[in-house]
Amino acid sequence: MNIGQASKTSGVTEKMIRYYESIGLIDTVGRSANGYRTYAERDVHSLAFIRRARRLGFSIEQIQALMTLWRDKARSSAEVKAIAEGHMGELQARIEELASMRRTLEHLVSCCAGDDRPDCPIIDGLSAPEPAPARPKPARGDGRRLAAPLRA
Repeated sequence: MNIGQASKTSGVTEKMIRYYESIGLIDTVGRSANGYRTYAERDVHSLAFIRRARRLGFSIEQIQALMTLWRDKARSSAEVKAIAEGHMGELQARIEELASMRRTLEHLVSCCAGDDRPDCPIIDGLSAPEPAPARPKPARGDGRRLAAPLRA
C-alpha cells in the first residue's frame, strides 16, 4: 500500500510517517518502480503501535525501546513494565505541576476585579520576580554545629 493508505489505516499522518522513517523509528520501506514508498501490513501495525504509544505520552526514545522489546519474543516483561512505570512517574510529576499552575491561576483570577481599571493582580503576578528557591534545612545530627543564639 502507498503512504496515503498506510496513513489512513494506521491513523498516523503522512508527514509523521516520513519523520518516523527518517529517525529510524520505523524501518525504511521499499519503493515501487516509480519511487513511491510501499508499506506492508507489518509496517502499518508498527505505525499503529507508535500512534497508541504517542497518545499515552511516551517519548520517541521510550517508544524506540518499547518497539525493540515488542519485536523481541524473548523479552522480559519486567523491562516493559519498568519503562511504563517510569513514564507513569513522569506523568504524575506533570500532573502535580499542572495542578500547581492551576491553583496559582485560580488565586490570581480570584484577586482580579476584571473591571475597566488598569490595575490587575494577574499582570502583577506574571511580572513579579521569581522567588529564590528555598534552601533545604540541614537535618539534625548531620554533623553540623548550629549557631548559638546571640545574647544582648
